Amino acid sequence: MAQTWGKMKRSWELYLLVLLPVLYLIIFKYIPMFGVIIAFKDFNVIKGILGSPWVGFKHFDNLFSSPNFPILIKNTLIISFYSLLAGFPIPILLALALNEIRTGFFKRSVQMITYAPHFISTVIMVSIIILMLSPHVGVIDRVMSFLGWESINFMGEPKLFKSIYVWSGVWQEMGYASIIYIAALASVDPSLYEAARMDGASRFKKIIHIDLPSLLPITITLLILSLGNVMAVGFEKIFLMQNSLNLSTSEVISTYVYKVGLLGANFSFSSAVGLFNSVINLILLVGVNAVARRVSQNSLW
Repeated sequence: MAQTWGKMKRSWELYLLVLLPVLYLIIFKYIPMFGVIIAFKDFNVIKGILGSPWVGFKHFDNLFSSPNFPILIKNTLIISFYSLLAGFPIPILLALALNEIRTGFFKRSVQMITYAPHFISTVIMVSIIILMLSPHVGVIDRVMSFLGWESINFMGEPKLFKSIYVWSGVWQEMGYASIIYIAALASVDPSLYEAARMDGASRFKKIIHIDLPSLLPITITLLILSLGNVMAVGFEKIFLMQNSLNLSTSEVISTYVYKVGLLGANFSFSSAVGLFNSVINLILLVGVNAVARRVSQNSLW
């Protein structure tokens, strides 16, 4: 015990540095977990959390028996996996491409152009999407009319919603997401490239045998984290893009919780939906991590 205290005393600056993040987690992440019990109660604002009557799994039964439940799960999973399949490889490809560029000015220009969309707020981004895709006045519609094609109400077509959401997100985030891969490539030992060049390896072979193996650990880690958030589709962008015409394919768990829980003041039911969502994410995270550890020896823990 004295030895442990001595080590802590010698490194007190590090413990002080980590104190604020730990306090943040305790205050804003762990203490609010107490409120999850309202998923098993008929919450009444006047009676409070502890005073509200217990109802067991009533709200979960209502969720699973709801006609909206299959639609919510379907839309959430399709959008999540679509986003993952489209958005996960592109930052890696962008990082590999930037790593091969030797012209400093061109490389910096490409990085600035691809990073910039990330810093556009979601509200402005959705406004840009709506304005560009608006029938008769949008840029896309004007181009289609010029080419003699029929006008399309993109935001009113349910079958187009997922593609608009996903690919606009890919465009917005691919540059910023590539930073971590570029940093991983920058740490590769230059002697490996020199040895490959002496052996006559082409650029493509360098990418296959040097770059990709170097990116494998961080790629697996980020893939595990992404799969662990499959059910957590972003609320703000989808909600802003929703309208009465595309609701059949745009309604996901997060927007449903907002409408039922906050607008409908059904806090217990929305907590049950949120808890179900979190449990599924936890199961996926643990499962994918176990598979990754078994297959590639790389995992979060």
